[in-house]
Amino acid sequence: MTAGKKIFLLVILALVSFSALAQKTKAQLQKEKQQNLEKIKEVEKILGETTTRKKNSLGELTAVNQRIRVQENLIQSIKSEISLLDKDMQENTGIIKALEEDLENLKKEYAAMLFAAQKANNGATRLAFLFSAQTFDQFAMRLRYMQQYGERRKLQVEAITSVQAELGYQVKEIEIKRTEKNALLSQQVAENNSLVELKKKQNDLVKTLEKQEKSLRKDLDDTKKALAALDKRINEIIKEEMERAAREAKTTTNTAAVALSSSFEGNKSKFPWPASGFVSQRFGKQNHPVIKSVIIQNDGINIQTKENEKVKSIFDGEVRSVSFFQVLGYAIIIGHGEYFTVYSGLKEVYVKKGQKVSTNQEIGQVLSNADGISELRFQLRKNTTALDPQTWLKN
Repeated sequence: MTAGKKIFLLVILALVSFSALAQKTKAQLQKEKQQNLEKIKEVEKILGETTTRKKNSLGELTAVNQRIRVQENLIQSIKSEISLLDKDMQENTGIIKALEEDLENLKKEYAAMLFAAQKANNGATRLAFLFSAQTFDQFAMRLRYMQQYGERRKLQVEAITSVQAELGYQVKEIEIKRTEKNALLSQQVAENNSLVELKKKQNDLVKTLEKQEKSLRKDLDDTKKALAALDKRINEIIKEEMERAAREAKTTTNTAAVALSSSFEGNKSKFPWPASGFVSQRFGKQNHPVIKSVIIQNDGINIQTKENEKVKSIFDGEVRSVSFFQVLGYAIIIGHGEYFTVYSGLKEVYVKKGQKVSTNQEIGQVLSNADGISELRFQLRKNTTALDPQTWLKN
């Protein structure tokens, strides 16, 4: 095998291995981009429902904030795809350069062969070369050499043709990628313009809501009172459950409760979300989105969703309480052994106390408040300890 052909084969092997890796990464980026586009549609629907009922609400601001986050993720996906195309094009350029060098070497080798062939083109010279052999073995070796030389010339022509074809393919590939990159750059510009508009809208909303501080503080106080009542009810239910479990432990081992708790723990990070939408308020302490001096403590997460969204149980369990609270609406507490899930902010419930429920079973319908905000408040506890639901739900 000639040195040129070895180079050609190495280039092709490098191209194949790199292309397989690049395609996988590109597929992942395109999937990520599609997921962001789907999230944008969902947030736009929630935002539209919120603004239909009332303009310049806190729910509109949280939806716009989420819309900005998803928009930024989409732009980052596009940037990553452009970066990948740049690497691909750089690799293509390197391959083209190597192929051009290889083609030049092959042509030089072939030119040398032609020159040698022309020198020996006279039939008498070839015959003299063969019959000047002093032994039959030498004669056979010279004949085989002449045949192999002819074959080598043929292979050299094939190698040149193959390299030329691959070179043409690589040139077309880089043009396709350049066109694709230009389209992505145009998309990036459009999405950046959308982001600028969203941030302007966000800024205007904050300024408008800041003028409504008195009303926002009243809503916040009402919500705090309702949450305090809910918290009291949760603690009462959990206390009753713990006392009942202690009584049962004295007489018998409650293997079913132990197994349910263990199964619940084993499904951490795998639980389905109780409703579609986005997290409008995360777990723990955080600043109020408008009133900067106010710190909010959330023992769960708030999921802003669509109007009339169905709420589902995240795991098998038993309904321990169905209660109504002013401002919050209905709240359902479900026991899963020593774990409890709480679903509040419902306008309708489909279950009753003592009822067994299964994973993904519809248990109620989300409430939309006077501002048009449809929001589920979801909590997860291990006995009295509040846990961050997002670390337990599917990513």
